[in-house]
Amino acid sequence: MIEKKDVALEKAVLIGVVTKEQNEEKSKEYLDELEFLTFTAGGYAVKRFTQKMDMPNPKTFIGTGKMEDVRQYIQEHNISTAIFDDELSAAQERNISKILEVKVLDRTNLILDIFAQRAQTSYARTQVELAQCEYLLPRLRGMWTHLERQKGGIGMRGPGETEIETDRRIVRDKIALLKSRIKTIDKQMAIQRGNRGKMVRVALVGYTNVGKSTLMNVISKSEVFAENKLFATLDTTVRKVVIQNLPFLLSDTVGFIRKLPTQLVDSFKSTLDEVREADLLLHVVDISHPNFEEHIASVEKVLGEIKSGDKPTIMVFNKIDAYHQEHVDDDDLETERTERHYSLDEWKSTWMSKVGDNALFISALNKQNLEDFKKRVYDEVRKIHVTRFPYNAFLYPDYDAEE
Repeated sequence: MIEKKDVALEKAVLIGVVTKEQNEEKSKEYLDELEFLTFTAGGYAVKRFTQKMDMPNPKTFIGTGKMEDVRQYIQEHNISTAIFDDELSAAQERNISKILEVKVLDRTNLILDIFAQRAQTSYARTQVELAQCEYLLPRLRGMWTHLERQKGGIGMRGPGETEIETDRRIVRDKIALLKSRIKTIDKQMAIQRGNRGKMVRVALVGYTNVGKSTLMNVISKSEVFAENKLFATLDTTVRKVVIQNLPFLLSDTVGFIRKLPTQLVDSFKSTLDEVREADLLLHVVDISHPNFEEHIASVEKVLGEIKSGDKPTIMVFNKIDAYHQEHVDDDDLETERTERHYSLDEWKSTWMSKVGDNALFISALNKQNLEDFKKRVYDEVRKIHVTRFPYNAFLYPDYDAEE
């Protein structure tokens, strides 16, 4: 559990389900992530509720008995927000709000709220606003009924405050306007990318909070905002980097997450143009996370959706300093040894056999194995550059760690 350090944090309860597709272990993991999302948004998870069911209740997501337990707890402990781990339909949100009489959010709304807080540039704010309006449109009717209970805070930032009193026609007009604005900015950004010339482009991709921005800072000697919260980076940052005498462009992109809202995938696809146009991807992975392989699969799924799954990629396993064995009991002979019990050396062996020398193991924070990382990136960028400009080959000799 995340420790409560700020009395101003908004108190919330988290609600999830255990189904045939999502067992208890998976449900706990998703709720752990939901708790981190809540903390990132400015809230504090006081309690979790889970229920085993074949499938979520189409009217109230969870059953009536469990809903009554949630309602009583909220009333007794003065909770202001109930957050559900899956996206709620407009009808479910209305029904639940009538029963609980507090602000009701789902995972999508929570992520949209974090994006609204994190967006710094007008482009990112426009993309977030578009996603929020598209999320808002089918839910307008429900928002009228419990408007008096919405007093700001998590889920109420961005256009949620300014557009909530409007009708569907105005929101549709706003969506059309935002899409038009994004199209205009896209053209401007395409021109900017074209003006960068033929320099080799390298993009950092990965799950949220894996250390991409920290790695960017170390390699580019810049000050990109980095924080131990989800979606610390929302705006794509591009820096010119020189390793030895070889220059290239390095971009830090928005992190991915499981159950990423459809609205965000659609509205942020243009932000991911940096990934689409990259010559080389550095897929950064937090190897200290117990489910990092599932994170890898989530990132690869999004890369496939934006037609970037077949790009040259180096797997960069970060946070080796934080890695430790979990759930290991050498004295318990009955414990079945699974991937969760692998040592770091075993993971290295596993991934080296999968992708060969395209797997690197580093700590960006403690600058462990950074020379190996620089050499590998230098070699790959040099290979691409020399293919593009064969007459420049003599300018870039083999990597010399002594320099």
